[in-house]
Amino acid sequence: RSDALIQWAAEHFSQACFLMYEQMHPDDPFGCVMQQHFRQLNSALLSLAQYPDCEAQQRRFFEKGWTECSVMDMNEFFTCCTPEDEQQRVQALEPFDEYEEWHLKCSHYFVLAASKGMEPSWTPLLSSLPKGCEALLTALSKSCLAEHPGACHKVCFVIPCGWNYTCSISISEILLNMCVAIFRWEKSGTAGEKPRPRPYERLYHTVSCLSSSLALVVGGRTSPSSAGLGMLWLKFPESCNASDPDDITVELVSLQPAAKPAALRWRHSTTEVIFKGEKYLFLYGGRSAVEPVLGDWYFLHTQELSCTVIPVEGPVPESRHSHSACSWKGGVLIAGGLGAAEQPLGSVFFLRELEHSFQWQTVETHPPLIPRYSHTAHVHDGKLLLIGGVWLHSSSVPGITVVDLMTGLCLDYMINVEHLEWPLMLHNHSSVFLPNEKELLLIGGGGNCFSFGTHLNPEPVSLSLSSILTSH
Repeated sequence: RSDALIQWAAEHFSQACFLMYEQMHPDDPFGCVMQQHFRQLNSALLSLAQYPDCEAQQRRFFEKGWTECSVMDMNEFFTCCTPEDEQQRVQALEPFDEYEEWHLKCSHYFVLAASKGMEPSWTPLLSSLPKGCEALLTALSKSCLAEHPGACHKVCFVIPCGWNYTCSISISEILLNMCVAIFRWEKSGTAGEKPRPRPYERLYHTVSCLSSSLALVVGGRTSPSSAGLGMLWLKFPESCNASDPDDITVELVSLQPAAKPAALRWRHSTTEVIFKGEKYLFLYGGRSAVEPVLGDWYFLHTQELSCTVIPVEGPVPESRHSHSACSWKGGVLIAGGLGAAEQPLGSVFFLRELEHSFQWQTVETHPPLIPRYSHTAHVHDGKLLLIGGVWLHSSSVPGITVVDLMTGLCLDYMINVEHLEWPLMLHNHSSVFLPNEKELLLIGGGGNCFSFGTHLNPEPVSLSLSSILTSH
């Protein structure tokens, strides 16, 4: 029926514009969760299998009689078609920290604009709208959102041209306001006052094992506007029974004033480094309730938990959070992350130990590493392994990336999930590398999407990496 409507509009109007906002990428893990959501609402996405991506949708409109057609996913639309001041306004509407679900949802929705009979040709995703269309689009979008906010997962406008009205609102503002309104409607609701969180209740913290019976928890948050949770000691007997959590003691760490700012963050990393034979935790990056992205670092002496000033040379990496960090040769490898513009980063840096200082060094990769964040990382035999994460503008989802730290060769591998009966989400997960077996244990992963509900990986997953580590 939708094909018939698209063709009918092209045949019956000599001058027309067609605007469409729909879903795509049905077969990856997030797409499977999205489809399941709509099936549960008895609103199956009937054309998604036939038109699974932007290219297929563009061919569809050309074949149905439209002469101009531009299409992009909502990540690209927000970045390229929305003025920077408008992006900043939207980002400041309310505290927000669900980057993974936001980017995943936007990568599964596209906006399409088609036209025919327009002089000059109409490409609204790249230039301004012709007069009159803006006013009608504004009225239609406001009416749709006011009367049917829950039905706006599929919005189509067929607009006969020739109107003589003028309007100062751009197509970018119209579509962005629609998306923001839908997003805010889906998150709306009232909640009673919540009890004050206990100090060990937190998200996006780090846990560093300092001995067989002691671990340190650093940072974290209870909400995007509430950090300040400090550090915790986790103390447990060396013969700890995993089925008896009461044997684990949780204690607040009494921090020196100089070390307190180090703990007021989340989505950061803490990694063990060696300097002049002493062990330190290198705390890097993250974000806070005040700063959306941090680029500072601290060296915490593991015995005293005091901040130590160690000189660091070289070009300072771009500020980031949700990156990966792992120990290598006494230093730290930092890869990826989300930068100040809320765009994934594709850089890799090595904090190298020198005689009297550390030094930042750029690790060049070829082909260039696809920008990503919310992944995990390990080093094995001179190879950096990046697992999962979120990236944008790609036809596939992140699997395993292997970077040869000697040559810079960077290869991506897909994960075979045919034996799993549920979608494997590879963000917000943990991973453990077993070097002797050359296996990777994936634990947790997934999240709470504001549109499609919660999906968490129900079981740990074991991946054999022997074939790719041998051939790389």
